[in-house]
Amino acid sequence: MDFVGKNIRNDLDAMQDMVRMGSQATPTTVIRDDEGETAIIGFDRRKLSELLDL
Repeated sequence: MDFVGKNIRNDLDAMQDMVRMGSQATPTTVIRDDEGETAIIGFDRRKLSELLDL
């Protein structure tokens, strides 16, 4: 599993991506797979575990 951390304070493109996904809060986690991408806004342990098969 690859991980890319982005700092929206220093990266305008990352900020625009986050807003485009409907988020105005951190953390915003994006999980991409063969079916597309899912944005998780805030810390949602259940959703993260479900999407990452943990």
